[in-house]
Amino acid sequence: MPDSRRTDLVLLLVATVWGSSYLSAKTATVAIPVLAILFTRYVISALACVALVAARRGPRYTRDEIRSGSLLGVTQAAVLALETYGVAHTSAANAGLIISLTIVLTPLLDRTGRRGGLPPRFFAAAGVCVLAVGLLMSGSGLHTPGAGELLMLAAAAVRAVHVVLVGRLTTGRELRPLHLTAVQTVVGSALFLVPAAGQLPVLIHADAMTWTQLVYLALFCSVFAFLAQTWAVQRTSASRASLLLGTEPVWAVVIGIGLGGERLTVLAALGAVLMVAGTYWGQTIERAHRATTVKENAVRRITTPTSA
Repeated sequence: MPDSRRTDLVLLLVATVWGSSYLSAKTATVAIPVLAILFTRYVISALACVALVAARRGPRYTRDEIRSGSLLGVTQAAVLALETYGVAHTSAANAGLIISLTIVLTPLLDRTGRRGGLPPRFFAAAGVCVLAVGLLMSGSGLHTPGAGELLMLAAAAVRAVHVVLVGRLTTGRELRPLHLTAVQTVVGSALFLVPAAGQLPVLIHADAMTWTQLVYLALFCSVFAFLAQTWAVQRTSASRASLLLGTEPVWAVVIGIGLGGERLTVLAALGAVLMVAGTYWGQTIERAHRATTVKENAVRRITTPTSA
């Protein structure tokens, strides 16, 4: 199999795994409390990451890795908390679609590598996404947004902040992805230890299916997905990677309906189509605008005379 084909398959697998995480998390919340899920997911992830770091026997954690990983661990924990509480009160399909708003929210917060404002077309694409969220929240008719949808909206906003922080804290620094992930998972475990302490006895009575969901969320949706994404992105273009990873909400809908038995009303189905279309449109516009800015900056550096 050609390397490019293998890389594409890995990225699609990552998107599929992330898309499936919403149904896995929702299924787990039926059996055990959210805080117990979050703590267990983090602990399993931390043990796996720390073991992988130890097995490599490389240099120890650097100060930058500990400092950046600690901050990112806090924002990542906030994202997962909002997502898990949110998916407990809405469908897995809706959760996966609403969280994809991160794609259009991130460029609004991140001005790195971009001069000037975003093109008007980008805001038109964002408007399509807002309309899509309205339709997803309406279900079978207009009503007050539910707690689950509002929590997923908050998760999308915090995830956008997290993505921007990742870029700002890692650009130009020699930070090893595995070490950075290990620090984040250890921080997350510490953050949820006290809040989840009273709920941990429930885990003793959890059945095999629930534990399977927890292990899947920790090892596949967290550790494997991140490392596989890092491996694949290094072997393809950023545009192609973002296009393939952007299929996450599609997989969330497919898995939620196909395996979870969820149903979309006509309005919700229209919202799903608009959400996917709007996020892809916005992503394409932002990527083209960023590429144009990079070219303009390169030309400006060449044509601008340097002082003697």
